[in-house]
Amino acid sequence: MFNFRTDMAIERNDIYKQRNNIQEIDGIEVKEETKQNIKISRVMVKNENGEKAIGKPQGIYTTIDIDKMKAITDERIEVIANIVGDELRPIIGKHITEIEDILVVGLGNIYVTPDALGPKVVPEIEVTRHILQYLPKLMPEDTRPVSAISPGVLGITGIETMEILKGIVDNIKPKMLIVIDALATKNIERISSSIQIAD
Repeated sequence: MFNFRTDMAIERNDIYKQRNNIQEIDGIEVKEETKQNIKISRVMVKNENGEKAIGKPQGIYTTIDIDKMKAITDERIEVIANIVGDELRPIIGKHITEIEDILVVGLGNIYVTPDALGPKVVPEIEVTRHILQYLPKLMPEDTRPVSAISPGVLGITGIETMEILKGIVDNIKPKMLIVIDALATKNIERISSSIQIAD
């Protein structure tokens, strides 16, 4: 397997095709669309050949590329948030009901800027599990239990992240994890300007 030096499935697909001088990869399908001037690319890894080619497990990797992030307005952020929500809803709905538990995990090191995305997102999550547990009458009946954790990194905690998460998952038994982490890219234009959602 190549050393891609990128976590982005769309970039790995392009690199593999370029290095092998091919137009398509067996087991990989790519679809692109534009919504409100935002490019959305979907890389579908369909079989073992696709997995081996780009080093990603079977699934769908959606990349949302946002132009001109330096001059972004609040209105544009709202548009982007809605597009991200539109991409997440069907993934969540495919696996769990509207009222089953979700645990949001923010991976990364809060003290290292390029790795701080996960820990910075966690405080912005609207957590409801505790309210539903202790004061259920304060919430609408169809409220989903949501909890969130930023487990830190091995260098700070001395504990592997997977060990921490296994303990939490074994205890609260969420039906789904949503894991947020910073990713590496080969394209400088994608830094702080692209979101990859994988199922």
